[in-house]
Amino acid sequence: MEAKAITRHIRQSPRKIRVVLDEVRGCEVEEALNFLHFSKAKAAAQIEKTVRSAVANLMNNAGEVDIKPEELRIKKCYADGGPHMKRFRAASMGRISRLNKPTAHLTVVVSDEKN
Repeated sequence: MEAKAITRHIRQSPRKIRVVLDEVRGCEVEEALNFLHFSKAKAAAQIEKTVRSAVANLMNNAGEVDIKPEELRIKKCYADGGPHMKRFRAASMGRISRLNKPTAHLTVVVSDEKN
């Protein structure tokens, strides 16, 4: 059985989030949460919240099936690009320069299967 959680419009580039995701992909949930909780990366807090949400979704959807939290693994996790916030700032000689502020969408799938 598996469950998914999605966090959208994270104010960080997907590339920076993927660096942390590569560390926890395929790990057991307990081990991944421990790593994310003590990581200094900005993305770790958002990933930790999303993993906890995916585990809660799995427990809620399980119904009468007995699921042990210590047997859960992160099956898939990925970060996709979201919309860019386009801003402008002053540049030299009275011109403007464009700033792109990227956002990301984070998806985490948690499963109780051994694969």
